[in-house]
Amino acid sequence: MKKGLLSGLTVFLLIGFLFTTSAFSADIELAKKSTLEQIISRGELWVGLEAGYQPFEMQDDKGNIVGFDVDMAYEMGKAIFGEGGEKKVKLINTAWEGIIPALMTEKFDIIMSGMTILQSRNLKVNFCEPYYYIGQCLLINKNNKDKYKSYKDLNKKGVTITSKLGVTGAFTAEKLMPNATLRLFKTEGEGALQVANGVVDAFIYDEPQVRVFAAKYKNSTVGIFDPITYEPLAWAIRKGDPDFMNWLNNFLRQVRGDGRWDQFKKKWFVDYVEELAKQQ
Repeated sequence: MKKGLLSGLTVFLLIGFLFTTSAFSADIELAKKSTLEQIISRGELWVGLEAGYQPFEMQDDKGNIVGFDVDMAYEMGKAIFGEGGEKKVKLINTAWEGIIPALMTEKFDIIMSGMTILQSRNLKVNFCEPYYYIGQCLLINKNNKDKYKSYKDLNKKGVTITSKLGVTGAFTAEKLMPNATLRLFKTEGEGALQVANGVVDAFIYDEPQVRVFAAKYKNSTVGIFDPITYEPLAWAIRKGDPDFMNWLNNFLRQVRGDGRWDQFKKKWFVDYVEELAKQQ
């Protein structure tokens, strides 16, 4: 009986050892396939974004892509490659409607473009921990500042609202202001300009961008900054990559903790907007 128990225990331990070894080997193989390993091997970090979402990413007067997400991407490059690593970051400007398909087909390693976490998007990509929180806000013409106090005042026939194609501003307008007419444009700038010129009643978009347009068109528009929605923004990566996800979340914790995140926030969400208002 003792021999039987000993034999059974031996078999049990052997099976456990083989199972553990197999699982460990599988983990090693998974790690080797990580995007992080591809980035290190390639010697470049490829970042997908759409350079039209101020102040997260945009083009300056010289055509350079700049903004909050861009600065964060450069810091990411330094964290991966060391000193001078920002020079190994490749920014790939991509139209919004094609940005998730481009990530999935490995045109770049990560989306860093102020993307709101949506469950529909999460079916296709994985999101890191949120790095910024926003809400949809409104830009209205100054002539209507006493007429429209909130989105509820806009939910009526005869009112026209603008936003951008495929963004949460458009989804919010359809859901909360179904009685108004919604016009969607390829860029957010086109929608905001309609308000500045008095052609439409309101533009709905993310709070940071509305602040930029309110500063840019301060003589003809005002912003209503009571958030209509609650939206976490996050970086997106391809599914099935726990190593890259772990690295990115720890990187985000580090930059939040050592003051760099606050530094970039002030640079782009305070100083940039103030400077833009002075130029008008």
